[in-house]
Amino acid sequence: MKKVYQLSLLIIFILFVSINAIAQSLRTTISMPYIGLGAYTTKQLDPFSFTSNQAALAQLKTGGIGIFGERRFLLAENSNYGIAAAFKTNHAGNFGLQINYAGFTNFNEQKIGLAYGRSLGSKVDIGIQFNYYGYKIPAYNNASTLNFEIGAILHISEKLNAGIHVYNPVSNKIDKAGEEKLASIYKVGMGYDASDNFYFSTEIIKEENLPLNVNGGVQYHFNKQFFARAGFMSESGTAFTGLGVAWKNFRLDVAGSYHPQLGFSPGIMLLTNLKKAPSISPGEGGN
Repeated sequence: MKKVYQLSLLIIFILFVSINAIAQSLRTTISMPYIGLGAYTTKQLDPFSFTSNQAALAQLKTGGIGIFGERRFLLAENSNYGIAAAFKTNHAGNFGLQINYAGFTNFNEQKIGLAYGRSLGSKVDIGIQFNYYGYKIPAYNNASTLNFEIGAILHISEKLNAGIHVYNPVSNKIDKAGEEKLASIYKVGMGYDASDNFYFSTEIIKEENLPLNVNGGVQYHFNKQFFARAGFMSESGTAFTGLGVAWKNFRLDVAGSYHPQLGFSPGIMLLTNLKKAPSISPGEGGN
């Protein structure tokens, strides 16, 4: 109970700081919440889980690689691509690599991140990631910066997990003139493993100069071979869903999201385990 109380105080402090922070908001290259929905589960982790909270790396039972692509609003110029790789060690914690690309020839953003996560006993996991972020506008401007993000997950019970995540807390300047900044983003998340196959989670997100946003979703495995995931983003009123199928060490998801004004955004994701995990479908954690 003492740890729960301390975590609650930390969450309140982070939200207070985020509400009072001031910085220009510059869109990050993270794709729709579909790929990071598994951050607060110990049963259905996949290689993309740590992209939402690096502390999720600590619970991986096997390494894996994931590739994701999304054509936002059916426009090639709004395409997003992501690669995530998670690597497990025996005693030194687990490592992750994240690569994102968004945009087209005349304007694009890139992010490359190296992550690390480990357990601090049976109740608390922590993680950190160091990023290179940049954007290019040919014949006009190129800019880049280094930043970091940190996260922690508390295992309140065998089924209930909660955590916090902070992206770019120092609000780095991105251009040489010092007029542009990457926004800081603060998140509080919770997940509940109702069973080995069914899980739901929610996140409260505060980005500088923007209102609070709530993301939520559920995911379910059917007989360890078929997979379904669905959720929503309150900020834009966007819903997302996806269906997947697993075979041997692979899982393929076909996903999509729908914005009330801008329309449909299709996506596809492929996951593979680096080492065969008996009785666990590709992308999952252990029991």
